[in-house]
Amino acid sequence: MRNKKRPLAFNSKELYSEHFIARGVNFIEHFSTPRMNHPSPNQIKKLNLTYHVWSHGDKYYKLAHEYYNDSKMWWVIAWFNKLPTESHIKLGDTIYIPTPLNEILKIYGLYY
Repeated sequence: MRNKKRPLAFNSKELYSEHFIARGVNFIEHFSTPRMNHPSPNQIKKLNLTYHVWSHGDKYYKLAHEYYNDSKMWWVIAWFNKLPTESHIKLGDTIYIPTPLNEILKIYGLYY
């Protein structure tokens, strides 16, 4: 279970009081926002990096499907390259695809 190590947060801010009243609760319990780390140079050395030259039709989700067998992991590539969307990449730019997936997720501080 991917969220079992994430701490819970309790939101009871007055700003949301109308929502609490409408739902008949005093607070809303939710998972806290994860804090993800970028890999250090030493951590990067332990990863396998595949260089990819961005070309027409490329999408993060397609690369994630190809390298991770899971298109939902597109954000792993985006976060690693510090390029949040495809619109931040120009044709001919080189991006890096870190593998194995479980190792880069551990570096990010996430456990799947």
